[in-house]
Amino acid sequence: MSLHKFYPIFDDVNWLKRMLPLGIKLVQLRIKDATEDHVRAQIAEGQALCREYGCVLVINDYWQAAIDLGCEWLHLGQEDLDDADLKAIRAAGIKLGVSTHDDDELERVLAFAPEYVALGPVYPTILKKMKWHQQGLPRVTEWKARVGDVPLVGIGGMSVDRAPGVFEAGADIVAAVTDITLNDDPEDRVRQWLEVCK
Repeated sequence: MSLHKFYPIFDDVNWLKRMLPLGIKLVQLRIKDATEDHVRAQIAEGQALCREYGCVLVINDYWQAAIDLGCEWLHLGQEDLDDADLKAIRAAGIKLGVSTHDDDELERVLAFAPEYVALGPVYPTILKKMKWHQQGLPRVTEWKARVGDVPLVGIGGMSVDRAPGVFEAGADIVAAVTDITLNDDPEDRVRQWLEVCK
């Protein structure tokens, strides 16, 4: 299946309640610093909402909960890969997306035959401190040449204005976080994103 070009990332299912009615078809639930019970409740509610709106739900990090709750998609960072049981994840039929930042990480990830590869940060990001500086658009083009048919997600410092250039550089999908969540009118911003990602 082909994934939608717009990939917002939210840290709470309440965002899904607000944004899915606008037409989002691909979303990641990235919950940080929460109890296992809270995470599982969020995932279960997110699944129900995404089924209702015909949206693909990707769970960040919590691979055991994703298996237990019958999730279809999982996103893992490089640190997550060290601890995750990839055989169990694949045995459960879960599709996998993985973050990459440098050549070694990309080589490592491609060995797992992921359903998508994310490259970031393409632009400077305020979301989290990273040892990698902005990758830039030439890196997006280089990564796309290397991953071939595997969908490439551009993430980090993304905005509606920057999205066309990222697609032009070779990304198949663009992920956004703070451009939506810190916007004065998040709903309107999502509508703009959906328009630019047609």
